[in-house]
Formats: sequence, C-alpha cells, structure tokens
Amino acid sequence: MGGNAMDLRLFDVLVAFAGLCLLLLVGTALRQRLRWLKALGIPEALIAGLLGLLIGPFGLWSVFPEQVYRIWSQTPGVLISLVFATLFLGQRLPSPGVIWNRAAGQTAFGMVLGFGQYLVGGLLVLLVLQPLFGTSPLMAALIEVGFEGGHGTAAGLGTTFRELGLPAGETLGLAMATVGVLTAVLLGSTLVVIGRGRQWLARVDPARPESAAVDPISAEERLNLERAAGTVDSDTPRSMTIDALTLNVALAGGAVGLGVLLKALLTGFGALLGGPDTASLIQAIPVFPLAMVGGLIVQVVLQRSQQTDLASPVAQASLGSVSMDLLITAAMASLNLPLLEENWIPFVALAVTGLTWNVCAFLLIAPRIFRDHWFERGIADFGQGTGVTATGLLLLRMADPLGRSRAMEAFSFKQLLFEPFLGGGLVTALSPVLIAGWGLPLFSAAALALTLASLGFGLRLGRAR
Repeated sequence: MGGNAMDLRLFDVLVAFAGLCLLLLVGTALRQRLRWLKALGIPEALIAGLLGLLIGPFGLWSVFPEQVYRIWSQTPGVLISLVFATLFLGQRLPSPGVIWNRAAGQTAFGMVLGFGQYLVGGLLVLLVLQPLFGTSPLMAALIEVGFEGGHGTAAGLGTTFRELGLPAGETLGLAMATVGVLTAVLLGSTLVVIGRGRQWLARVDPARPESAAVDPISAEERLNLERAAGTVDSDTPRSMTIDALTLNVALAGGAVGLGVLLKALLTGFGALLGGPDTASLIQAIPVFPLAMVGGLIVQVVLQRSQQTDLASPVAQASLGSVSMDLLITAAMASLNLPLLEENWIPFVALAVTGLTWNVCAFLLIAPRIFRDHWFERGIADFGQGTGVTATGLLLLRMADPLGRSRAMEAFSFKQLLFEPFLGGGLVTALSPVLIAGWGLPLFSAAALALTLASLGFGLRLGRAR
C-alpha cells in the first residue's frame, strides 16, 4: 500500500511537470503568433501561467487532478531557491571599488525606489487601509515584493506570508507583479514617447525603429548583460558537454544546500539567544536569499581555488531561466482567485499608490541624481522597479537603441549591489518578518529613514558630478 502511494505521488509530480511544460509550449507559440505580445515584452511564462489559470483549480475548466494543482502550488517555493542560487555562480566578481565607481548613482536611485515602495505602502496601510478595512499590516510589503521582486519573489514568500498570518499574501503578490509587468511596459512606453517629444533623450538614428522590441531576459540576454558589466569572460564558450551541465546543476544544488544549512544555523542561534518566539520568526525567513548567499560562497571558493571554469555562466543562466519560467507558470496557474476577490479594494489602492510613487520618483528624483542621460538611466530602473529586469532592458532599448548613454553598463553593475538586498534579496525576504516582529509603525519609520538616506546619498552624487 505504501509503495503504491509513493508511486502515485511521484506520478503526480511527473504529470504536474508535463502540464507546466505543455503550458509553456502553448504560451511560446502564442507569443510567436501574436506579435503584439512580443512587442509588449510579455514573457512566455506569464502567458503560460494565465492559460494555466483558465484550467486551474479556480479557473473555468479544471483539467488536472487535485494532486497536480497541489504540486503546482508548492513548486514556486522550491524553484525560487534554485533561481537565486544561480545569480552569482559563473560570474567573475569584480572588486567592490570597480562596482561602486560605475554603479553608485544607479544603485542609489534603485534604493530610493525600493525603500520608497515600503514607505508609501506602510503609510497607506497604517493611515488608511487598517482603520477602514482592518487590512493586515503585512500587506505593506506587497508593493516592493510584487514590483521590485516580481512573480518569483512573490511566490517564494508565499509560505512566509502564510506562517505570519496572511494566507492571501502569495496571491496578492503575484497579482501585484502581473500588474507591475503590464503597467511598466504601457507607462514606460508612454514616458519614452513623452521624453522623446520633450527632448529628454539622447538623439537617435531616425533610420532605426524607435521602439524596437526586445525579448524578456533569457540566458543569452543575461549573459550579454553580464558581459557588459565585465562579470564574465568575453571568450566564455557557449556550448558545453552533458558532464559540464551536470556539474553546474550540482554546484547550484550545493548552493541551495548551503542556504538550507544557513537557515538551520540562524534558527538555532535565534532559539538560543531569543527563545522560541525569535526562532519562529527566523523560521519564517525563506530559503532563497540564503541560497543566493550560498551561491556567492561557492563562487568565492571557486575563485580562491582558481577553479572558476567549473561554473559556466551559460549553464547557470540557463538553469535560472528554466527554473523561473516553470516557477511563474506554476504560480500563476495556481493563483487563488477567491483570496484576491476578498482583498481587491486594498490591492487596488496599493497598486495605484505604488505606480504613482514610481512615476513621481522617475520624473522628479532621477533628473537630480543622474546629471547625464538621466532619462535613459532612470527609465531602466523604472522598468525594473515596476516590472522585471527584462522590462528595464526593454525600456532602455526603446529610449536608447544605439547605446549612446552607456546606461546599460551602469544598470548591469547595479545588479551586483542591488539584488542581494532589494528586489528579492535579503531585505525583501525579511520585510514580512520585520513587520511582524517590529510592528508596522517602526517598520515604516525605518523605511522612511532608509529612503531619505538613499535620496540624500543620490543627490550628493548628482551634485558631485
């Protein structure tokens, strides 16, 4: 009996995986067939996830058995750790001085956007949504989780939200990320048109299409991004053997294992120093930011031992891309629509507030931080801070198709300073835990202090240049 039950569970996993792959195939075909989806930069995985929503447990047609949908709902929390484990693997880590000189201003503006999202979300929940609707204070984190973090981060934090008392957190975060991707493209494209009309952009070649579409970030695009930043060797081979691929999967798995170990150690120290309450809060921290730390440790060890050729940037980027595609598809397909319906008023209020903040920050703050090519540099961060990295790249290509501003280089280096903390990094992962532990008033005060500090630093850099 036990053996049959195990066989059934493994078969369900196989069916669940096959279903996700089928959805991705259909999503890819639709994106190729419907050119407007490609022009808007909508990822295949998001299309596949929306199709999966139609045949999901809360959709129009329930196609798969209940066990498959249960596996889909658990998949994002597992795959997000693999995504973050690959971020630093295969990269040649430049010196902190080099990174700082090229990306300080870009990082400062990104920090203003990210911490500001926590600030406006916290103030809205604290002053309006809590008194009127009894909204959970944890919803103050949703703007940054959905906009800066994206679908992967929102899905990865689902367990954390549930453990802290917000079962709808994952659903709301995924919905916020979807709104972010769509509005980032629409608003960003509009801003590019306005900026070109007001001559805010560097002059472009009229023979080139002004809004040439760029695919969302892929393994190849990510590799090009890293080459622009100088974090991979330009002569890195683009092909590899099966053995090399297996080794790179093992390295990523080892990074995830280090993340799990770090979480166990942190939980143990928390129980030792602060008792069971502290341990339970630490236990709510997801594994994925610690998996990113594990990947960084593995890469440092490889560099120190002069074995960097073992970790391929192509393999790691591909592994991360595949994991992210499966993650987004599974997360969107298992979206709990009734939970979204119950919280639609606070959700709309948070989404509108977050979009307003991002647009105002771009128009009012970016020109004062970036003294040269402020529009191109700012629109890249606006795209990432509202949608995903790929959206930032798309808008940057629209604004600067010939690369005259060199914003691509600064944007690339910025990721090395920014991603470990915001946009799915340590701060993003800890934010629900900090809100639960500190209380929303103290958390909002900290967000205010960090936003002002980032703004002050950015303005100082702007004046210096």
